[in-house]
Amino acid sequence: MRIVALFVVVPLIELALLIYIGTLIGPLYTLAIVVVTGLAGGIMARRQGISTLNKIRYNLESGIIPSKELFDGLLILAGGLLLLTPGVFTDIIGFTLMIPQSRRAIGRKLLDMIKTKMERGEITYWKLR
Repeated sequence: MRIVALFVVVPLIELALLIYIGTLIGPLYTLAIVVVTGLAGGIMARRQGISTLNKIRYNLESGIIPSKELFDGLLILAGGLLLLTPGVFTDIIGFTLMIPQSRRAIGRKLLDMIKTKMERGEITYWKLR
């Protein structure tokens, strides 16, 4: 049910924001903002993704399991996808995920939420042998 609400509420927020911004600055500037943030997001996601892949490669070569880097890469991917999605609301969230300090804070919060749900038995997993 939450996922359905997400797919209904977020587009409505995006539409309302785009209409509001369009009335303030005009439709061409609003369209330019959407295009520029999409391009900037793609560039940022690529740079940070490559950096994270290099950290993962280094850790693997050193015999270290790169779990933190893999989760960081997942958040970068999510941020990049949000930035490629047209809209202001998703761009704000996407840019927030591109900033390393805020991404770490969000990552810690997400991991805490996942841990809590696992302790409650709301999330199950299988161990591979």
